[in-house]
Amino acid sequence: MVEYDALLRLQDDPTVKDDPKVKARLTTMLVDEREQGVPWPRVTIERIEEAKKVDPLPVPERAERLLRYLVKCSAEEIGSAIPIRDAQTSEYRGALAWSESTGWDEIVFLSDYLSKNGWVEIVGIPNTLAIVTVDGYARIDSLKTGSVDSSQAFVAMWFDDKMNDAYEKGIKPAIEQSGYTPMRIDRKPDVDKLDDDIIAEIRRSRFLVSDMTHGDDGARGSVYFEAGFAMGLRIPIIYTCRSDLIDEVHFDTRQYAYIVWKKGEEAELQRPLLQRIRARIGEGPNKA
Repeated sequence: MVEYDALLRLQDDPTVKDDPKVKARLTTMLVDEREQGVPWPRVTIERIEEAKKVDPLPVPERAERLLRYLVKCSAEEIGSAIPIRDAQTSEYRGALAWSESTGWDEIVFLSDYLSKNGWVEIVGIPNTLAIVTVDGYARIDSLKTGSVDSSQAFVAMWFDDKMNDAYEKGIKPAIEQSGYTPMRIDRKPDVDKLDDDIIAEIRRSRFLVSDMTHGDDGARGSVYFEAGFAMGLRIPIIYTCRSDLIDEVHFDTRQYAYIVWKKGEEAELQRPLLQRIRARIGEGPNKA
């Protein structure tokens, strides 16, 4: 089975075996799939290759993921002390997996950050137990979903001249006619730190349009990351793809209802996308 082959490759491939950061990014993908409802995420060769290409999560996002893990662990009893590291077994795989960390020192660093922000109270030394504060729960609640009042729609896509017609004739007018403002991060005039801006703009958005079309160099890892991040925040996602590449989308997105468009007929994307936005999201605040 391909999953078994991939597991062998994960152990034998020196670019993975000798790079704990690649393992950490792969684990992030699997954790996110579990959160999105996939009961048994698969480690495949394609997944390993994607983990090698995708950028590491920004440090603030890693800290917030650790906080999410602690909130999840304290779901049955708020105010309880959560073991970040088990006192008897010294096990801390949960915190490690959720925060894309490669060792205990990174967990300590991130939990100290959470403590300094008032989101957790550290009660174990060194950082073995934590209590999520009321401010910590409030922080997680503020990150769960895009604002229902937002007029913004984030567009995740391949930024290439070959995609100009798909965006200008299809995606952009559909978003605008439905009452929203499209946000393409490459066209934002005041981009500071790209990764942080992407995360911030996704959080500000009502929904995300994710086009999985790619060039000869393969799938756009950033587009899959942005869609996965939005899904983790329970922000609605509408998937589109050019018809000649629909069979190449990653297996973990094939269960979603793609809007498929043809090369040379990009304007035909506008109508079904507009209908999908109205049906799933509703008309936005900019609708006249």
